[in-house]
Parts: sequence; structure tokens; C-alpha cells
Amino acid sequence: MPSSPSASAASPQTGLRRTEPGDTSGTAGSSGTGPSEAGPSGAAGPSGAGPSGAAARLFLPLIALCTAVTAANIYLAAPLLPLIARDMGSTPSAVAWLASVAQLGYAAGLLFFAPLGDSVNRRRLVAVLSLVATGALLAAAASAGTGALAGAVLVASAATVVPQLLVPLVAERAPAERRARHVAAVIGGLFTGIVAARVLGGLAGQAFGWRAVFVGAAVLTAVLGLATAYILPVERRRRRGPLFAGLVAIPGLVRRSPDLWRACVRQAGMYGAWSALWTSLALLLTEDEGYGMTTAAAGLFGLFGLAASVVAPLAGGLVDRFGAAKVVRSAYALAALSVPLFWLGGQAMAALCAAAVLVHAALVASHVANQTLALTTTSAPATANTAYVVAGFAGGALASALAGPAFGHWGWGGVCAVAGAWLALGWTATAVRPAR
Repeated sequence: MPSSPSASAASPQTGLRRTEPGDTSGTAGSSGTGPSEAGPSGAAGPSGAGPSGAAARLFLPLIALCTAVTAANIYLAAPLLPLIARDMGSTPSAVAWLASVAQLGYAAGLLFFAPLGDSVNRRRLVAVLSLVATGALLAAAASAGTGALAGAVLVASAATVVPQLLVPLVAERAPAERRARHVAAVIGGLFTGIVAARVLGGLAGQAFGWRAVFVGAAVLTAVLGLATAYILPVERRRRRGPLFAGLVAIPGLVRRSPDLWRACVRQAGMYGAWSALWTSLALLLTEDEGYGMTTAAAGLFGLFGLAASVVAPLAGGLVDRFGAAKVVRSAYALAALSVPLFWLGGQAMAALCAAAVLVHAALVASHVANQTLALTTTSAPATANTAYVVAGFAGGALASALAGPAFGHWGWGGVCAVAGAWLALGWTATAVRPAR
């Protein structure tokens, strides 16, 4: 699919070519400077007419709002774990694996569905996935055991990939000199959804029960998903080759682009550290050995995550001006500072609050920089974006899976150790340029 003029502009206008010697993570590959090709799936044909009038004005805000709701679906179970455990006759630490199921489901959905953005009609795909996610959320609300709940959460999360189908479209339609800012607007919506899942989910769960939270999420997903599908540009694409050719092309695409590989690994480390801390935080805040809060009070702690929504537009401007490499390096420094503060936060609430602000700021700054790079470094943005987001969520899911047992065996210090290890792995693994 030929890109729009803004999509084919050279990436120096976004600041992505400005790097220091020895680090190519701030450069957009030369393959991204020309017109975008159909991608590995061989899609062809024009992208079709875009929205006009009121629909055009609603395009970016509605996508950001849709992103917020779908992101909330992935993290919906985390603040509700104490309520789910009580209802299922278990303990919060014994059901903590549900948070990992949601992240693994999202990663699987990204792997299979997000590359289709290069080859199929996005309006139809967004509508179908929104309805599937709605049905799965309703099934989760009706589940009688943790097995059924896990299955429903897995399907709902796998279908909750709508934002990653739309981010390449947002980047394509944005003016080249403001591309990172437009991507940041969508990422700001994503982190607003994460905050809403913890804060509103915790409050609503305490007031109405965890099942009602899943029902409410199902309604919002259906309404916003279908509304977003309605305003998307009409695309007339002729798919060539197998339906999942983009999936098959991912390993080769990452291998040929060191910039994409570096963005994937660094975000996996960053997201894994954040995920280990954030998905385990409800255990520290609600258990008697921790702070002994109610689910609603613990949910309010998520308000510190609003730092991410504030940082997103700032990070977009910094990437456009200084390049991705400097922003990612600064983000890792902030995240490294947050880990000992989180450890201190096991006994001091002030340290825990400061750490929450720092880790969210670090995560969103890194995400804006790395995702902008992933979207501009190859000629198949949807496939590259899939590789990037799958890597991040796979890192997050694995770290979450380790954080639960670590908390059970070594307490909050064990969770902080997992987070620190993930940051170290994410940075040191990218210190050496991979072979092409």
C-alpha cells in the first residue's frame, strides 16, 4: 500500500537520525525514507478516502480513547485480584498468574492480528475484533472458576489489539515533523487506560463486585470499537500471498533492521521491569504483611500513573527534536533509579509514591521513542510494529509470571529484584550490534 506523502517523508525531520557514535538506535533505516511498500504480505492498492469534516476532527481523539479502553481491558484483572481470590476461595498471590495470562493473550493477538494491518481492510478487522473482545469480557464476568476466567481473559486480551492496528495509520497520516507527537497522543491514551483500570476498576470492584467491572468493560469496548471502525478511512486492498505472510516475515524483518531489534529488546526490558512492579503492587498494598489497604484504596494508588499521560506529549516532542536514542537512555536511567525506591517503598509510602511516578515516566518516554523508531525504520510499519509490541508484552508477561512466585518466596524485595534484572538484561543485551 503506497503511503501518504507525510508517511514517505524522510525521518530526519522527526529527529530520528541524530545519534551518538556507536549507537544506531536513534536512526531510522534508509528503507523508511521512500514510499512505503505493500509489506511482506504483498498488499496493494490505495489506502482509500480518509475521514472528512467532523469525523476527521474526531479521528485522533477517538483512536486515543479507544486505545485507553482496550488497554484497560488488558490490566483489568490486576486491581481485582483480591476480590477474585475471595470469590474463588483462594489467595491473591495464588491467582496473580491471571495478570500474566492477559499479557500473554495480548502478545498472541498482536502476533497474529496486528500484521494484518499491512494487508487487509482495517475497518472490518477492528469491528470484528471489538465484538470478539466484548463477548470474551462478558464470558469472564460469568465464569465460575479461575480456569474459565483465565480462558476468557486470554481471548479478550488477544482480541484487544485494535490500538496496534491503528498506530501505523496515525503515524502514516501525521505530518513528518509531528509524527512522534501524534504517536505520543495514542500512547497517552494507552497509559490513561492503564491508570483507569487500576483506579476505576478498583473502586467499581469494591462497590459493585469484580464481575460488574468486566461487564462495564464489555459495553465500552463494543461502543468505542465500533465507533472507531466507522470513522476509519475506506481502504480498497487486494491481498496477495498467504493471509499471515506478515507473521512469517517478522523474524527476517527484525534481523535485517538492527534499529528495530534494539527497540524491541530495550522495550521488553523496560516493560518487563514496569510490569513486575505494577502487577504485584496490589499484593503489597492489600495484604496484611504489607499496607493492609482495601481494594478501593489500593486502586487509588494508580493515580500516580497519570504521570505517564503527562509525559507522553513531552516525550514526543523530545523525540522529534533530539532523536530516540537520547530519550531511551534517559528513560532507562529514570527506571534504574525507581527500583531502589520501590524497594524502600516496602516500608515507606513516600518512597513508593515517588517510585511510581518515576517508573511511569520512564516507561512512557521509552515507549514513545522506541515505537516511533519501529514505525519509521522499515517499509512495512504494521509488521515492524507487531514485532516491537509483541517483544514488549512478551517481556512483560514473563516478568509478571516471575514476580508472583518471587513475592510469595521473598516478599516485595523479590519483585524489585526481578524488575532490576529485567532492566539490566534489556540494556546490556543491546550493547552489541546484532549481526545482519
